[in-house]
Amino acid sequence: MTTPAPLDVWGEIPAGTQWPGPETLVLLNRDLRPEADRSRLSRFRDDRWDLNPAIFEDHYPSTTLNFAAIPAELRLTAKFYVWQLLNHTEYRKVRGARGQRSAVVTIARAFANGLQSVLAWFAAQGVTQFRQVTQDLLDNYLVALRDDEVPLASGYRQITEVRRLWGYRDILPPLMRLPDAPPWAGEDTQELLSGRHVHRQNRTRRIGEPTMQMLLLWAIRFIEDFSEDILAAHAERLTLHANTTEGRRRAGTNRQPRYRPGELRPKLIAYLEDLRERGEALPGTRTVSGDLVVNWRHLAAVLNCAESAKHTTAARLVDESGLPISEFSYVGPRVSGRLDGQPWRSDRIHYDEPPRLARLLSTACFIIISYLSGARVGEVLNLRRGCITHHADTGLWLMEGLYFKGAADEDGSKIPEGELRHDPWVVVEIVARAVGVLERLHPSPLLFPVQIEVYLKRPPGRKRLGEARQDKDINKDLAAFVTWVNTECERRGRADLIPDDGRGSLKGSRFRRTLAWFIRRRPRGLIAASIQYGHAHTRMLQGYAGTYESGFPDEYAFEDWLHRLECLADDEQALNDGEHVSGPAADTYRYRVNAASREFGGRVLTKERHARDLLGNTLLQIHHGEGMTCVLNPATAACQLRGDADDPQVTPDHDDCRPKCVNLARTDRDIEYVKRRAAELAEIVADPLAPPVRHEREQHELNRLRSIIEAHEQGATGR
Repeated sequence: MTTPAPLDVWGEIPAGTQWPGPETLVLLNRDLRPEADRSRLSRFRDDRWDLNPAIFEDHYPSTTLNFAAIPAELRLTAKFYVWQLLNHTEYRKVRGARGQRSAVVTIARAFANGLQSVLAWFAAQGVTQFRQVTQDLLDNYLVALRDDEVPLASGYRQITEVRRLWGYRDILPPLMRLPDAPPWAGEDTQELLSGRHVHRQNRTRRIGEPTMQMLLLWAIRFIEDFSEDILAAHAERLTLHANTTEGRRRAGTNRQPRYRPGELRPKLIAYLEDLRERGEALPGTRTVSGDLVVNWRHLAAVLNCAESAKHTTAARLVDESGLPISEFSYVGPRVSGRLDGQPWRSDRIHYDEPPRLARLLSTACFIIISYLSGARVGEVLNLRRGCITHHADTGLWLMEGLYFKGAADEDGSKIPEGELRHDPWVVVEIVARAVGVLERLHPSPLLFPVQIEVYLKRPPGRKRLGEARQDKDINKDLAAFVTWVNTECERRGRADLIPDDGRGSLKGSRFRRTLAWFIRRRPRGLIAASIQYGHAHTRMLQGYAGTYESGFPDEYAFEDWLHRLECLADDEQALNDGEHVSGPAADTYRYRVNAASREFGGRVLTKERHARDLLGNTLLQIHHGEGMTCVLNPATAACQLRGDADDPQVTPDHDDCRPKCVNLARTDRDIEYVKRRAAELAEIVADPLAPPVRHEREQHELNRLRSIIEAHEQGATGR
């Protein structure tokens, strides 16, 4: 614990700067969560500062600042400086930093990932006050970063913290101020680090196609086929657990129900008759010696009586019933869900299984909601009950929730409580069903609480106030989901296991990137039932995911950019190899391919949003379809466009392609597809049993395709 020095030690405090004393609250000028215990808030004198009361995102991990990690000679100075970062209400613009007044979590990350390293190096050079830091010392610091081969990202963060310390110098007393001149004369960080650049491309690795398909398939199976069985078993287990000694203790009462003489007997008779009618056995368990005996603990929970009831005369009815004893104690009815026409499990759910199955079901819901909404992980984890509505007039399913990234007040400072989305997510029905399952699974106001079982209480002394699962919890849940599925597949000899995509562990943050890839690359691929990625694209861009505050259009634009560059390289190579192009837009196609190759070849994007801007370039408006290529000019397109004509992400609707559109071109690759389609139609036309109406329709289409092929080949021979 450190004690503040008198004010006269530091020098004159600038006007407008508050100066803390030993008992001053660490979060003096920050909004706090309503449930935060004000009597336990951290004070300046503490060496560990608890920041959790000012963190409103329910999924964030516990966040504290440990000043014991700062060298002793700079510890008190660091505390004064960081206290100002937390509480001074006026923001100082710092190169390399984003936003206005720094959020509490941002300060915590800067402390751990940059400031600690900077101050440790300063202390090693004999610095005891910030005013001792000279330009020569800062130059030596750069040399040390290079000599120690500090990773580039870490170097950037540490340099940003030096700049931040300088940026806040005017609110600090003289002894705490860096020199007047900007560090390193204001040079760009990339120049300071030997001219190296940070390529801030989207480094989030998408989930491989086979992995994502099987992951989604099994998640849908949990919702559509297994959920009713799991929900019923989980609900019954919660009821039975509440009737146990442990359950009563957790509820705060150890009183056991007492039956007057003769009251237990009719309940027991009714229970035994019910078992007999359903052809079921008594709940059983194995003793230490291996003997199979009646599980009286389970039976007492069913009858809501004390376990000592097994010693009563009424209990003799159990021994005299003649019913067999099961190896297990079951909950819920016999399973009704089917997997390939057979029950998805061979027996009923055991008493100890519902917690695990409930967690798997919750994970399946997360996969569906996160993947098919395009929402960020944190936004999904902060969803609450009642977030889904159905718009009867439009038929749209809408999902409302808070957003934190980009939520700012009129001064540009972060709104810690987050804001409700102005435009909700527009989702497909399976997402609404997943939310409905979660609302039945537990009573928590959050859809993804830390604990699903209501009897599990908050651990004593836990500082984190948020009740939602953390990112790391979801990542563990995803791994457990894959393990369960693959174990079941191996046990049953099934081939539809979830393969490892070889790109690292599954993380919730990978779903957005993967969805953008699938929508761009597999527009006709099935998501669920008859839902296609093209349909999801249309639905999502009608609502929240289509607003730029969501970030999803940037994800999609980045995938679109990569896809178009790949296609451009293939097109250029084909032209160089002598590929023939026909159709009214053939000349425009050849011009765009050659010009775009010169314009964009080898270009590197530093930010995802740049992809969205570049996609509006006319040279990139080449869209390959089935048997044709659209050289898009929105002003002359005959189809219904996806998006507005002035939107850089406008694309043609290939399902609405018009044969006489002036934007059409056909490459040799397109003609190969047309030939295959013509061969299929020729077989239908040659079938004497084909209905006349169908014969006439297919003959007309066959003639059209043959004309396209003939025109293309005539042009090729006339070159």
